[in-house]
Amino acid sequence: MKHEEEAAPEEAEPTGAVGEADASSSLGSRRRILIWVVAGAVALTGAGVVVATTVRSPSQVAADAAPPPASVLADRVERRVLTSSVVVRGTVTAEQTLTVTPGAGTGAAAGAKPVVTRVNKQPGTAVQAGEVLLEVSGRPVFALAGALPVYRDLKPGATGKDVGQLQQGLRALGHPTGADPAGTYGSGTKAAVTAFYTALGYAPRPADPADAENVRAAEDAADTAERQVTTAKNALKKAKEGGGDASEAQLQLTFAQQDLSKATSRLGAARAAAGPMVPADELLFVKGFPARVDAVKASVGEPVPESLLSVSAGAPVIRASLPAHQKDLVKPGMKVQLLSEATGLSATATVESVAADPTSAAAGTAPTGGAGQAAPDTPQNPGGYALTVKPDQALDNQLTGQGVRLTVTAASSGEPVLIVPLSAVSAGADGRTTVTVLGKDPRAQGDRRRVEVRAGMSADGMVQVDPVGGGALADGDRVLVAQARP
Repeated sequence: MKHEEEAAPEEAEPTGAVGEADASSSLGSRRRILIWVVAGAVALTGAGVVVATTVRSPSQVAADAAPPPASVLADRVERRVLTSSVVVRGTVTAEQTLTVTPGAGTGAAAGAKPVVTRVNKQPGTAVQAGEVLLEVSGRPVFALAGALPVYRDLKPGATGKDVGQLQQGLRALGHPTGADPAGTYGSGTKAAVTAFYTALGYAPRPADPADAENVRAAEDAADTAERQVTTAKNALKKAKEGGGDASEAQLQLTFAQQDLSKATSRLGAARAAAGPMVPADELLFVKGFPARVDAVKASVGEPVPESLLSVSAGAPVIRASLPAHQKDLVKPGMKVQLLSEATGLSATATVESVAADPTSAAAGTAPTGGAGQAAPDTPQNPGGYALTVKPDQALDNQLTGQGVRLTVTAASSGEPVLIVPLSAVSAGADGRTTVTVLGKDPRAQGDRRRVEVRAGMSADGMVQVDPVGGGALADGDRVLVAQARP
């Protein structure tokens, strides 16, 4: 019995293991069921979303098919001065730029090569009227005021505007030209030239090295003619006193008097032609003082180079080039606003000139000759029209040689006017010009009103408008510019 009682627990052990297995199998089944339920719910939800996005009511379909509302572009009416402008690039330069290329001076007359014997001015220095810039073969090169370039030697007896410039320059330095008429190189101008050269420490060059000899020969001829007249008079007197025929003696006196008149005239011409001259290779006419030395290429003791130095003179100007399509828009006297982007400096100016013909080369070249020859100005664009602008006031020196922006006021309304964009103005079949004023809601057709206007000047995409026919248009009104429909 004891043995059977001990064996009973061993038989009960398998029964517990089977129960646990059954419980585990039941839990797994429940989990699988839950998963399928969740998956089904998700599937139903997705199907509902798909159905919701694909199934639409008839009203929704019609709304989706309708065109979007029209897009309205509007702008405001302004009251301001309307100006039409032309914008170009320019360069600030001196009014006149000259290269000094003197001749040989006295060295050439002696058959020697010209040599630079002194340089008085260095780059950046100022030049005043009457100052000697340099020497070539011992002869001076100096500057006087004058707009006409040097193109010939100025000698006694010469006439012209260049002689008048010389006379004005000498008088400005304290050397009067006497009773000589303006533009005539007479005895007074001779005296002034002699005094000027003497003040500089030089002897003036004679107009002709044979001047003294020519004058002496003319004086001798005049003396001879005068003695012949005296002799003829005495012969005529004796003939009359002797009671003979005095016609021959009278004829000889007439001939002698004619010869004396000719000799006297030649003496006057010889004396007028004799005297000091101003050689073209010693004189430089510049437009204003103080002038400025820009560059020096000369060295003392060396042969004269092709270009000794360059000088800038006159008030600064701005040179530019106008394209062909803008040439007729710009006229002399128009106002200009200039701006240097590099320095921020701005100034006002006035159009001085517009070339009548296009140019592909530098403008401003003067006739060749003399110590001063015009150097090329700012190169112009091929086919462009040279434009010169003069500042209303002196420009800052730092602007010289710099590029600037020029805004030329080609036209102006003069006073504030109502303006709208060009595209806001429309012309109807009846010939009336109108603008459409919008209400609070730009898309509301009922809030719009058409105002008849008269168009004026236009510039930069804007046009002047004046209401006519009793229409009302004010600064700040919104006008229809464009309306895009799908």
